[in-house]
Amino acid sequence: MPEIIQDWHAVPAAARGATVALGNFDGVHRGHVAVLRAAHAARPDLPLATLTFEPHPREHFRPEDPPFRLTLLPEKARALGALGVQTVFALPFDARLAAMPAEAFVEQVLHQAIGARHLACGTNFAFGHRRGGDVGFLAQQAEARGIGLTVVPPVVDEGGPVSSTRIRRALQDGYPDRAAAELGRDWEVRGVVFHGDKLGRELGWPTANILLGRHLEPARGVYAVRVALPDGRVVEGVANVGRRPTLGGDPVTRLETHIFDYTGDLYDQEIGVRLVRFLRPDATFAGLEALKAAIAADAAEARRVLAAA
Repeated sequence: MPEIIQDWHAVPAAARGATVALGNFDGVHRGHVAVLRAAHAARPDLPLATLTFEPHPREHFRPEDPPFRLTLLPEKARALGALGVQTVFALPFDARLAAMPAEAFVEQVLHQAIGARHLACGTNFAFGHRRGGDVGFLAQQAEARGIGLTVVPPVVDEGGPVSSTRIRRALQDGYPDRAAAELGRDWEVRGVVFHGDKLGRELGWPTANILLGRHLEPARGVYAVRVALPDGRVVEGVANVGRRPTLGGDPVTRLETHIFDYTGDLYDQEIGVRLVRFLRPDATFAGLEALKAAIAADAAEARRVLAAA
């Protein structure tokens, strides 16, 4: 796990002088991987760092929007660390930082505070007050301070440029397999298992329930999943994203996962549920027996899909 530094006014000396990849890195997808690789390739003699913002600027400017995040900070840092990042600068994005002019951001944050020796970013990176700084401006400002810059073109496949927006759309449309192709891994929701009404246990299908929180809500329905357990094991299961319409409906969406052949206690522990394949949309059933039969059919289908995946 890389070191996470959130106070740019107090950067330890050991964290200064890195090659720094810039961006929101929501999802840490294949396009982000290209930026990280370019940053390292430009200066392999330097430690690799990323600079991102927490919360995501969109969460600051449009707090009334539905949650849209692919990765929250701990998950993002974990994914970045797996790619060789040693330090994650996660700057608190507030009104003060939003009002900082682009030139001041380069001078005060990138140059003085972080001591960046080289920068890397995508072609559409923008920063500063009202996004006043683009890559052309950044190139001028970096050169004036003796900081190198690599601008990385987008990663493009048959669907166009890989982007967080495109991955969100794939998940909302019920295509976690497409999202996985662009992420380079299955999309995962992490959360702490909470006590429900134990109905799943009564039906013979106990579930580990977590809330989506600030994560994007994918298409509601049933999924074949893999589950990262607290002990490090990854096991298989079937999950439902929804609000339990058969039971009268819930005010918030929950992710309920039945883990195949598992008998342990996961309450109050964090798990990661990885969506592999969408099986069917959310549905309302005539009663508990019909619901029980549907779960059994879903579980059988999930086992089949996962065995073939």
